[in-house]
Amino acid sequence: MSESPSATTVLRAHAENAYAAELAALAASDDRPRPPRWRMSPWAVTTYLLGGTLDDGTEITPKYLGSRRLMEVAVASLATDRALLLLGVPGTAKTWVSEHLAAAVSGSSTLVVQGTAGTPEESLRYGWNYARLLAEGPTRGALVPSPVMRAMETGSLVRIEELTRIPADVQDALITVLSEKHLPIPELDSEVQAQQGFNVIATANNRDKGVNDLSSALKRRFNTLVLPLPDSLEQEVEIVRTRVDSLGRSLELPPGLESLAEIERVVTIFRELRSGVTADQRTTVKSPSATLSTAEAISVMTNGLSLAAHFGDGVVRADDVAAGLVGAVVKDPVQDRIVWQEYLETVVKDRTEWTDLYRACRELG
Repeated sequence: MSESPSATTVLRAHAENAYAAELAALAASDDRPRPPRWRMSPWAVTTYLLGGTLDDGTEITPKYLGSRRLMEVAVASLATDRALLLLGVPGTAKTWVSEHLAAAVSGSSTLVVQGTAGTPEESLRYGWNYARLLAEGPTRGALVPSPVMRAMETGSLVRIEELTRIPADVQDALITVLSEKHLPIPELDSEVQAQQGFNVIATANNRDKGVNDLSSALKRRFNTLVLPLPDSLEQEVEIVRTRVDSLGRSLELPPGLESLAEIERVVTIFRELRSGVTADQRTTVKSPSATLSTAEAISVMTNGLSLAAHFGDGVVRADDVAAGLVGAVVKDPVQDRIVWQEYLETVVKDRTEWTDLYRACRELG
């Protein structure tokens, strides 16, 4: 029998494993009231998300860089009987926040339903082991519980990613669960009743195409929280730096971000193309079809770090980020390429300190 991979060998450890020491320190020092079956108080959960220093000197690293009030609202919502819907464009840390909320509240972030156009109702309710069903008929042993059912039975949080990707008729299977807090099993003339501590965290992209709008009945059963894009250049740069450092360590790439210069340039470009105007508000630019989220900036910089480590001198420079930058912006080979070329010639070219980046991007064609 093969051994389970340790947190040091997996590509990306679950939040409860990667930050086990911080979670343990917070739980040990937490003397505030805890909702039923919560591992720590709402105050401690918020501290885990936003970072801080405990009385014993333990440093809690920030998982979310943004409004404290938003995180307080999210945590407070989960302490009620209302489910939480995290809404926002890609790159606003919806999935990241939902994972860390589940890890802090329930001690596990692995009860997850990944929403797709093909997600069946069984993923939200239950299915059957058909071999046992044929042999035994409909019995509790033949039933295969969904993550939602397991969370109800254990009083835990369950995460539903990309809720609006799930077909509308399947989404509505959640209505009884969220309103009545029980899941009927008519085949067994039975039901599963949610234990204290159960709740749902769902995420959805409010700019995605090909999604299924939530019914008004389902919307009413969620407290909706819109996660914004980072407020400032400095905040977005810090988010990218933190995530690239973390990814670089998991990929065993040598640290190559000796300064924030390349991150600042990539983030500046993304913010200007997203907003349609340069940072100094003097030049209007066209926006490409790509979202140009913070997550994509992280990808560009991680790719640049890999190029610098394996094919350069280990220090990330303009040549290392140019290919990823062009690939992130130019999704439509016709329209986006025109937008990108105009931006290069009217903005990047005129910034004398960006000469190396202009040259590197032009060389890519």
